[in-house]
Amino acid sequence: MPFVTSGDGVEIFYKDWGSGRPVMFHHGWPLSSDDWDAQLLFLARRGYRVIAHDRRGHGRSAQVEHGHDMDHYAADAATVVAHLDLHDVVHVGHCAGGGEVARYVAGHGAGRVAKAVLIGAATPLMARTGPNPGGLPLEVFDGFREGVATDRSQYYLDIASGPFYGFNRPGADVSQGVIWNWWRQGMAGSAKAHYEGIRAFSETDFTDDLQQIHVPTLILHGDDDQIVPVAESAELTAALVEDAVLKVYPGLSHGMATLNADLVNADLLDFLDL
Repeated sequence: MPFVTSGDGVEIFYKDWGSGRPVMFHHGWPLSSDDWDAQLLFLARRGYRVIAHDRRGHGRSAQVEHGHDMDHYAADAATVVAHLDLHDVVHVGHCAGGGEVARYVAGHGAGRVAKAVLIGAATPLMARTGPNPGGLPLEVFDGFREGVATDRSQYYLDIASGPFYGFNRPGADVSQGVIWNWWRQGMAGSAKAHYEGIRAFSETDFTDDLQQIHVPTLILHGDDDQIVPVAESAELTAALVEDAVLKVYPGLSHGMATLNADLVNADLLDFLDL
């Protein structure tokens, strides 16, 4: 399998399919690059080169003890980009991966980034603080940590079968395959990386990063996202990125890139082709 070694010695797994203009994908917590398969296959069949990596401690990447923060995540992404000598790249991030894209583009992307796409992104700041009174209480994320630390397997099943895909909504068309695939990806990663990664995606303030993004940016969000509420994320993010277009999908969930891949892929392709 293809791996690259980060600057601090961590083995990072990546996929690299197809040829043509490169599009790089950054997955959400606590998943892996497999969460992008619907997008990777769709774009590879349409002449794009698609790249996706497993964040350190996630998926097939090394389960190291250290570096579970956005600075290291962005540096690891930069290592993949440099190893593959990618230029004119479109970076696509979901949830925590959206924060990773913001930190990467602001800190490492000079001369290499063409566009950015943020899907259900955990930006600009998820946690409630004095300057961010609309954020979620820290107790919400303490609950995440408690779930990971006590019964991670059941906790992941509960997330996947409930709020992540909106399967807890009346009349939802529940897919057991989607639930088990989410669980499979989560359980492949490191409990320590997932536990510490909660702070990374919830308490990192991406305001400065977003203000330093100077490439065309597409922001996609479902208005029934129960994980990252749209009003406290996408709407604020769109106001911070100078060349951003926001599209909100009525009734769609946090997991819309999987459940509603036909809609998301079409809009993604339109943006890539501009």
